[in-house]
Amino acid sequence: MKFQILNIRSLAFKLLIPVGLVLFSSIFFWTHFSTKYEEKILLEKVVSDVDKFCNSVLNFTWFAMLHNPNEDMQDVLKSMSAYNDIEQMRIYSVTGEIKFSNSHDEIGKIAQKDDIACKLCHSEATPVIKPDLSDRVRMFESKEGKLLLGVINPIMNEPDCSSSQCHYHPKSVKKLGVLDVVVSLESINHDIQFKKKMSAWTAVYLFMILSITICVIIFFRVTYPINRLIKDTGKIATGDYFKSGNHIYQQDEIGNLALAINDMGGKIHEKQTELNQQKDMYQNLFEQVPCTITVQNRDYELIGFNQEFAKKFNPEYGDYCYAAYKGLSSKCINCPVEKTFEDGFSHFSEESGVNKDGSIAHWVVKTAPLMDEKGDIVAAMEMSIDVSQKKDLEEKVKISEKKYQAIFKNIPNPVFILDKADLNIIDCNDSVLSAYGYNRLNLMDHSMEILFQDRSDFEKIKKNIHHAYHERIVNIRKDQSSLFVNIWISPARFVNDDVWIMTVVDITISVETEQQLIQAGKMATLGEMATGVAHELNQPLSVIKTASSFISKKLTNSTSPIDQEILKTLSDEIETHVDRAAKITNHMRLFGRKSVFQKEEVNINEVLTHAFDIFSQQLKLREIEVCWFLDETNPTIHADPVRLEQVFINLLINARDAIVAKDKKSVENQTIENKIIQKQIILTTSKNNTGVIAAIKDSGIGLSNEEINKIFEPFFTTKKVGEGTGLGLSISYGIIKEFGGEINVQNNKMGGATFTILFKSQEINHG
Repeated sequence: MKFQILNIRSLAFKLLIPVGLVLFSSIFFWTHFSTKYEEKILLEKVVSDVDKFCNSVLNFTWFAMLHNPNEDMQDVLKSMSAYNDIEQMRIYSVTGEIKFSNSHDEIGKIAQKDDIACKLCHSEATPVIKPDLSDRVRMFESKEGKLLLGVINPIMNEPDCSSSQCHYHPKSVKKLGVLDVVVSLESINHDIQFKKKMSAWTAVYLFMILSITICVIIFFRVTYPINRLIKDTGKIATGDYFKSGNHIYQQDEIGNLALAINDMGGKIHEKQTELNQQKDMYQNLFEQVPCTITVQNRDYELIGFNQEFAKKFNPEYGDYCYAAYKGLSSKCINCPVEKTFEDGFSHFSEESGVNKDGSIAHWVVKTAPLMDEKGDIVAAMEMSIDVSQKKDLEEKVKISEKKYQAIFKNIPNPVFILDKADLNIIDCNDSVLSAYGYNRLNLMDHSMEILFQDRSDFEKIKKNIHHAYHERIVNIRKDQSSLFVNIWISPARFVNDDVWIMTVVDITISVETEQQLIQAGKMATLGEMATGVAHELNQPLSVIKTASSFISKKLTNSTSPIDQEILKTLSDEIETHVDRAAKITNHMRLFGRKSVFQKEEVNINEVLTHAFDIFSQQLKLREIEVCWFLDETNPTIHADPVRLEQVFINLLINARDAIVAKDKKSVENQTIENKIIQKQIILTTSKNNTGVIAAIKDSGIGLSNEEINKIFEPFFTTKKVGEGTGLGLSISYGIIKEFGGEINVQNNKMGGATFTILFKSQEINHG
């Protein structure tokens, strides 16, 4: 691999130049400001040291002048300057005279105001008493070219200098003179130059080291991996999808790029394989599709065709399409290929012709444009499907449709075709018209609701439209007479629309027959209860007769009036027993009345109690004990209370007869064994997760397995001829089924049988 890091077009070079410039600039500015900062620190330290020295000299001078003025002052100052490498040290009086100096020749000289020592305070019209340290410092070069630093300190008139003991300096004088100290900066300058050189060399060293490091990193982490990735992409371009990116293990973006390129190679291979498969598939489809396909140029010459076309017409490339498979000498008048070349859209047509064997052929033709990369139409593809068989089938379907339409119209049961969305009547057969008394115009596009006597029945069917069977629905004819029907509903397709087909079966005659049977059962039940009812009525009648006789005798034979309390008691008793007798007769009248089947919310405990009330005397006369276990928290059920009462009375009659039959059998066998027969009926109601349960348990003779299997069949009875019709339990079974319930029977372990009824509760279902 070539070392391309110096190539000006390479990514490494483009990264190195800005990084190098930033690095060089950063090191340069860092070195420059670092050197300046160190120079400033050194100078500030020198100034601080000189200023401290000056303060020491001033303190010494103050002490010497106060206690021993002029005594060896010159020598002390000279030794101090020599010890501290002071170039010059002078003390000027307030008049500018040099009083002391480390150079003896300068003592006594007078300084001018423009001298550097005087200029500091006398540069303005009003002399400055005590300037800041920054204003008292000066840097300059000597005649010999040495760099010097001078610091001037004012000598102030201290209180001790103007005290009563001295009085040498008056208080009005603020400044007594100045101390001017000059030191050499040669060592400091040497240090600064050394630090500058070290900083420069350090900067060069850092720049070279970092530059080399960055170059190496860029080469091994950028240039080299990228060149490898370039080779890998070249391999992918040549179709080598599985040898790319596996040699790069960097945990960074380039590593991720290598993984992405490797993954891309795999995906490109998958897509390429898929494209090749699709290409082969489409080629196979083109060749093996059962319809004929041709590709034509603007002159209608065949430039391509599939195997089906070749097998069927044996054409040659360059043949005209109209001649190849239509046997024409010029193009068709209504040519879809011509239209496709004109507007660039697909076109459809149906054409007919004559096969080689002379039979009539029908084609369905569709065209599509073929365009180049510029969007220009260069050819047209024409697909033709032979629909001769379909045309024949269409004719047969028309004939079949007429036949089935005739069957539909003449079906003996009413049949409706309903719109799937709103249940409007789309069509109906002739049986609908005869059954309901409407003409077709009265029904078309009207809702099925017009046929329902109760809107709730219609809403129930609409809500449960997906249930196939709906039993015992009341419809109304045009003349408002009732029609009892069973309805079957099923989904279907009708003229390309989803519809419901509703088939109606008229069960009016069977319902009327059933009601007659139920009424006959009621009358038979009333006959069964006649003795008990007569006994029940005898008691209130006896009370009424006794009370009336007493009142009559009192009124006829007694001279004293009847006590008002006694009269009120007798009248209350008469009223109570009249109400009781009226209640019994009214209950008998309601039970015996022929009622219309109608469901409502009922409490099963109340219905069972009413049934027992009308039948209680029958059980008392036979000394049968009744035990009650009623759940007062039972929810309501949906049923007809009169018919449900009839069911309970039928079950009570059967329980009574079973106990009586067992008692008779026991009497007949007394010579063998004497036993006390328990005569008991247990009435129970309860609830479970699905509904309400009612059970009637007796201590009777029980049932055999064969009797249990046939007990609910019509006209089947376990009683002797003349004692039962076999309709009671059959009618009860039908009534319970109408209420959506279930009834079953089983023998008890201790003898007798239990009839159990399960009703679905509305409250539980909606809970």
